[in-house]
Amino acid sequence: MGGTLVLVLAVAGYAIYHSFRNVTSPPPPPGCQAGTGTAAIDLDPEQAAVAATIAGVAARHRLPRQAVTIALATALQESKLHNLDYGDRDSVGIFQQRPSEGWGSATELQDPVYATTKFYAALTRLHGYAKMPVYQAAQDVQHSADGSAYQQWTDVAGELTGYFTGTSPHGVSCWYTPSGSANLAATERQARQTFGPAGRNAVVVTISTVRSGKKHTAVLHVKRAAGWTVASWLVAHAQAYHLSQIRYAGFSWKAANGSMGWQRESNPTSPSGKTGIVAG
Repeated sequence: MGGTLVLVLAVAGYAIYHSFRNVTSPPPPPGCQAGTGTAAIDLDPEQAAVAATIAGVAARHRLPRQAVTIALATALQESKLHNLDYGDRDSVGIFQQRPSEGWGSATELQDPVYATTKFYAALTRLHGYAKMPVYQAAQDVQHSADGSAYQQWTDVAGELTGYFTGTSPHGVSCWYTPSGSANLAATERQARQTFGPAGRNAVVVTISTVRSGKKHTAVLHVKRAAGWTVASWLVAHAQAYHLSQIRYAGFSWKAANGSMGWQRESNPTSPSGKTGIVAG
């Protein structure tokens, strides 16, 4: 009797053990980071998309990295890099710009590309802005009640600038569980809105679609100096447009294991050439 009881318990324990082994762990929630290891800066997907847009609009207008740092420090203070539909009085958007102050309509200011373009237009009217302290340049644009508050974000903004402008290449990564086909048409439309129309002297020179079997991918030929800016923008917007893989300059990123960052390809073969980014 005792031996039978031990056997039944052993069988039950074995079944329970294997039932737990067969349980599939839920996928991690979507997220992003700039950098790797303990020094990485954690971002949510919206924050990464906003930072990538700020860097992308600067590339379109050929602005220096310091302009990106000033814009990022401002957006970190004003909205923590979120596109807000509310704020103090009538302030909205990533920079908390006010329609009543002539920045544009509330609807326009909740378009990050429009808001960033307006911010840079005001910034570049400041003589010598690139040599000013970050907080001073930000305050001269924003006319905030406490301009010194921008100072606390200078270091983080500088690090993010390095990653999103490609000074520190393949440093921006996001992750989510892919589903459905990539929306390449929407990707192309938003890329043109951010980086400008494609052309010989533009950030994005050409955009084409390549078909391999049932899978379609977009190939963006870009100016080499802005290559990682565009690649980071694609990663930051991957969930919005259902992009599951991006390849550039001998590295690849995959949404499903994006928390591991970009991986060097052991035998890269690509129709993109040295200045092309493959996304799909």
